[in-house]
Amino acid sequence: MPLRVTALADPARTPSGHRLAWLAEDGEGNPLGSAYLRVFTREGQDHLAELRVNVHPAERRRGVGARLLEEAVTAARERGRRSVIASADAGTPGDHFLAASGFRKVLTLTYARLALDGLDGDALREIEAAAERPHPGYRLTSWHGAVPGDLAASFARSRRAMDDMPMDDTDHGVVTWDVERVLAAAQAVADRGDLLTTVAAVDASDGSIAGFTELVVPGDGEGDGQHYGTGVLPEHRGHGLGRWMKAESIRLARRDHPGLTGLVTDTADSNTHMRRINDALGYVPTHKALEYQLDL
Repeated sequence: MPLRVTALADPARTPSGHRLAWLAEDGEGNPLGSAYLRVFTREGQDHLAELRVNVHPAERRRGVGARLLEEAVTAARERGRRSVIASADAGTPGDHFLAASGFRKVLTLTYARLALDGLDGDALREIEAAAERPHPGYRLTSWHGAVPGDLAASFARSRRAMDDMPMDDTDHGVVTWDVERVLAAAQAVADRGDLLTTVAAVDASDGSIAGFTELVVPGDGEGDGQHYGTGVLPEHRGHGLGRWMKAESIRLARRDHPGLTGLVTDTADSNTHMRRINDALGYVPTHKALEYQLDL
């Protein structure tokens, strides 16, 4: 089968990286598949690239994916990257393709969903009780969109709570956060039309942020919301702050977005603490996703 792969221009660049793209076509110009390579450029992750390959189901097992992968890996090597990561749902063609292409499995994630439209009275009362339960020495605060200016520096510092998040064998590097990056991340959510809500636990002794959890909701307030990061600084762990913040996040989601039908979260299988929190709040596992890595 004649196969032509064309590099595409992607003008979108951010302080954290840029994206390369390729289109595979047959001899008549019909699209067969595409590949995208996210090249990270910030210090701490500038060894890394993230790959996504898509091939039309009718064109699989004909060498299209392999050719796109070759182009992307060559580009990653030319840019001095040592690792390429990619993900796929367990048991899917993408899972089998990555495993057969020299990638090694480095992380297993379990996706779980809380059905907001199916919560019974007992479940609701448990969530509300968890959100209202006092935690001496701490208080909760929340905001929509970008962090308020008086909390921005403290919130940026609190992001190191994610540094020791279980990532198994993934060569993910260290993400360094500052106020500029925090504001840029919130703006990126707003630019695509989604709604970001952050709940934070504040140390009452000095007003600093001890932990946080983020929830992103579709712009129309309907469908499923997606939990992003949840973290508690090491010096504040052991006080139940993670469950407290997440329960408050659920409570606010139900109050502010009555059209939501569910909340989705993904957690590394090795992150047993967060998985216990999700279980206690009523999240039900739906499927597993696998993260693969190719060492260059």
